[in-house]
Amino acid sequence: MKAEQPTAPSCAPTSNPSTLSNPAPGASASGASGVPQTARVPRVLSIAGTDPSGGAGIQADLKSIAASGGYGMCVTTSLVAQNTCGVREVFTPPLEFLTAQLAAVFDDVTVDAVKIGMLGDADTIRTVRTWLSEHPVPVVVLDPVMIASSGDRLLQAEAEQALRDLVPLVNVITPNIPELAVLCEKEPAQTFDEAHEQAANLAAATGTTVIVKGGHLCGQDAGNTAVFPDGTCAHVRTPRLDSRNTHGTGCSLSSSLATRLGVELLQHTEATGHTEAAGHTAEQSVLTSEDTHRALQWSTRWLHESIAAGAGLQVGSGEGHGPVDHAARARRLEAAASAYPWHHLLATTDSEGNALDGTSPERLLPVSPVSAGEAVVKPAGPWTAALWAAGGETWRQILDLPFVRALGDGTLDEDLFSFYLDQDALYLRDYSRALATLSARADTAEAQVHWAAGAHEAIAAESQLHEGWLANRARLGGPSPITMGYTNFLRASAAGEDYVVGAAAILPCYWLYEEVGAVLSSQNHADHPYAEWLSLYGGEEFAAEVERSLAEVERAFEAASPAQRVRAARAYLSACVYEREFFDQAHRALR
Repeated sequence: MKAEQPTAPSCAPTSNPSTLSNPAPGASASGASGVPQTARVPRVLSIAGTDPSGGAGIQADLKSIAASGGYGMCVTTSLVAQNTCGVREVFTPPLEFLTAQLAAVFDDVTVDAVKIGMLGDADTIRTVRTWLSEHPVPVVVLDPVMIASSGDRLLQAEAEQALRDLVPLVNVITPNIPELAVLCEKEPAQTFDEAHEQAANLAAATGTTVIVKGGHLCGQDAGNTAVFPDGTCAHVRTPRLDSRNTHGTGCSLSSSLATRLGVELLQHTEATGHTEAAGHTAEQSVLTSEDTHRALQWSTRWLHESIAAGAGLQVGSGEGHGPVDHAARARRLEAAASAYPWHHLLATTDSEGNALDGTSPERLLPVSPVSAGEAVVKPAGPWTAALWAAGGETWRQILDLPFVRALGDGTLDEDLFSFYLDQDALYLRDYSRALATLSARADTAEAQVHWAAGAHEAIAAESQLHEGWLANRARLGGPSPITMGYTNFLRASAAGEDYVVGAAAILPCYWLYEEVGAVLSSQNHADHPYAEWLSLYGGEEFAAEVERSLAEVERAFEAASPAQRVRAARAYLSACVYEREFFDQAHRALR
């Protein structure tokens, strides 16, 4: 049942270089695009109770397993009449039926991972323990359902002891803070340090990795820590959410974690070139602490997004605690993957039927359904004012991105920031080339000098990233599809027939970056982990560069023909969308 747990990173909000190339389900072990016929999906069994309202128990487990990249199965230990407000009644089927369910699954399916949830009584616990001892599974995650949210004990003393006896036989245990205290026979921890100490003692005594969940603690960091048997640990930060949609979070995290650990082991199998047909299964692979850290990163971030989106489901009366939205991430990625043309590239008339022909600022672009508000660096004239107003929806979407919010409040994980900087270094290399091309095409000496200076600053910044932040960090070694698409678009626009189109395409990287920096700078302080970034893009020096860029784009629009203005405006909005995608891509790659 249990795989070996080698030495782990020291306890801290860690950045694991290998995370940068960690493939998602369906991807090859190298991180390249997956090959459908070779990629394998972990088969994950949930052994738990039910929730007819769908937010917890095996219903939540199956949703979590699917969302995390696995094939879900379930064995029911208890039939529970519950909803978002609480439990009404529990019926426990005979043990013979529990065994029959287990046999039905194991006789037909190779199980790669097991999540254990509600077991109910000592006899059920011992039955499950005996079965898994006789039918070893490479990954077993135990969510010890021992204490209700009210604080009431859910297990009798005999059952609690039987559960303690089960702990040494599983790979990972995910107690909440009160359950951790019961397992350690201590008072509930009040801080992460106290919880880490209890978890370290439990892990050392049982040889099982313990997940400390910060949701029951205070403070802005509500993240999770993997505490390994050797005393080391790996922390995944996540900002605390003010949400009542917390029903089933323990079930969802544990089943997601079991699935992601299964993904990690199957990637080991694929990396060695073995297949199940050749007699090699995940059971023969070794689960490392790095695997556990990556799995915990994925599951923690996925669950955070699911909690944040939970209220949108409108499930429950509002009197209790609603469910999380297990499919929020999948819907976000589906929307991001849409290949439908951007609206501004298709629109030829405004909402009143007037032709968007570029003859005036009012007839340049479709009106944004969302107000852009007032820019910190003001438009240089009516043409750039029209550009800013038209990009309102995209601008608001940028400010609302998880990456941008976490960058501002300092909760952004280093591996996400490293991914962003890795791609930014590649972006700046080609952005410099686009600026140089634009400089060569400028029709005034002032514009030529301005764009040339920008080209120099871009390549200097790229070199600084190489020598600084990225010097000792693993890199992907190539651009993402978003980075490649954006830079190719900029270079093509700069080299095209219309100078104004290239200038408009270049502008969002100046203007939007400065605006993001200015908005986030109010959260900057001496100990902010990304203070340097916020100071750079929220500073007066960069704002002055933006002002000069705006003035040149305004001049170019004034001198352009109406048709050229339309093409330039579309290029500007396209670059704004690319900026949004560029900020968001780390969460798509690493979540």
